[in-house]
Amino acid sequence: MSWSVNDLVPLPVMLPLFAAGLTLALHRRPRIQRIISTTALAGVVLASLGLLVAADSGPVVVEVGGWAAPVGINLVADRLSALMLTVSSVMILCVLLYSIGQGVPGSESDPDDSTPRREIIPVAIYHPTFLVLAAGVSNAFLSGDLFNVYVGFEILLAASYVLLTLGGTGERIRAGSVYVVVALLSSILFLTAIALIYASTGTVNMAQLAGRLTEIDPTVRLALQLLLLLAFGIKAAIFPLSAWLPDSYPTAPAPVTAVFAGLLTKVGVYAIVRTQTVLFPQEETVNRVLLVLALATMLVGILGAVAQNDIKRLLSFTLVSHIGYMIFGVALASEAGTAAAIFYVVHHITVQTTLFLVVGLVERRGGSTSLDRLGGLARVAPGLAILFFIPAMNLAGIPPLSGFLGKVGLLQEGARLGTPLAWALVIGSVVTSLLTLYAIVKAWNKAFWQSAPEEISEKPDSETRLPSGMLGPTTALVAFGLFLTFAAGPLYGYAERAAEASMDGHTYVDAVFPNGSQRGQGESPDAVEGEVGAELSGGDE
Repeated sequence: MSWSVNDLVPLPVMLPLFAAGLTLALHRRPRIQRIISTTALAGVVLASLGLLVAADSGPVVVEVGGWAAPVGINLVADRLSALMLTVSSVMILCVLLYSIGQGVPGSESDPDDSTPRREIIPVAIYHPTFLVLAAGVSNAFLSGDLFNVYVGFEILLAASYVLLTLGGTGERIRAGSVYVVVALLSSILFLTAIALIYASTGTVNMAQLAGRLTEIDPTVRLALQLLLLLAFGIKAAIFPLSAWLPDSYPTAPAPVTAVFAGLLTKVGVYAIVRTQTVLFPQEETVNRVLLVLALATMLVGILGAVAQNDIKRLLSFTLVSHIGYMIFGVALASEAGTAAAIFYVVHHITVQTTLFLVVGLVERRGGSTSLDRLGGLARVAPGLAILFFIPAMNLAGIPPLSGFLGKVGLLQEGARLGTPLAWALVIGSVVTSLLTLYAIVKAWNKAFWQSAPEEISEKPDSETRLPSGMLGPTTALVAFGLFLTFAAGPLYGYAERAAEASMDGHTYVDAVFPNGSQRGQGESPDAVEGEVGAELSGGDE
């Protein structure tokens, strides 16, 4: 049996799903659960790296079940999806290792009595749910079919409901209820958009839609675009659809909050990038609306962060704020703007995940995330202070870190565009960056420099030694964030090639329909249904 790079494409979806079934069946064997979960996610990282290299030569397409598009579902690993998949898989693996090191009931590292009970994770359900979440994220990135993108969203959202309410505390159930309502609203809007798109074009294959959407009535096309943006905007937490996020994420355990903050909103951003470049390119009216929303998201989010006195809530508001930078790049509707947005997404996934893991360490050491109850951590845990400082400065965009490089790319393209709205975004981006620095410095001073409360300063020295199983993955992510800075040239070049291929559109379409037979472009839905029926009949014969 010959092997090809195409065999790697389904692995990021299938490996976690298969491992989830095994870990569920072995719920009474926590050590085996940990081994299976770690091995499966390590396999996803390796497969993603292979696809990252292969996709640089052109998209890698797999027809699920051997059914060719548009009858079957395609999984497409192009530069954009492979880059997102690689970074997300590294984050997911590190978060899993962190959660194992944190200690779970039934494991060898059961937390002692000093660990807050709300940070104890039920191991039997945690591993299969976490793996299902990983599969959903991978499916959303790789799918070349709008309905299968919806399936990916639903897989990861179903898993996220469980993870968000782990422990069953009143606070988590309340936050989970809000999250469920908002997520279901977004899913209903997305499913409605898919139904209307199919009714208008006769297909939900994205490569085929790229041709068919140009042939329908412009008003209908605009309505479909806005409906998709509304659904994805809720998932990406774009203002004014972001109010749910700061109240939902901070209540979960540290590793759950980290993977949510790092990935879930970015899946929504990825969907916006994909649909705006492949399905609805050069819609100037919509791009102007996106520029306004990007500015509002930046400013409202960062003003909310400045007002917070809890590190988790502060970071949740900065998460909302910096989504604005990514939408800014998408709304510029140029290769340079899209490349800067892609680079910034990679940077932000890494930094935001790292910061929430560090905050988990802060909570374990200080007993709280409230800035009024923290202090003196730089003296009792200097290593923790360094782990917080580096990604915090990266988030604020201090030169020459990757956050600074991504923002410079966005500002340059905004200045090049030169419209009043683009200049407003340039100014708003600078103001947001300065306010981010202010919010981060305030948190740093209160948690690490101000006088320590008695309950912290009087803790035995032995309690300052945080578990190596938590420190290791966190340190690895801090190092990975620095690696993005040192490797910014090649990474930015990859992002530029990803943006070029995405903006071109033909690269994606030609990969799915290599013979140029974009079934249905220029044909009616009835004609396509006839072709599909003929293919099926031929197959039966």
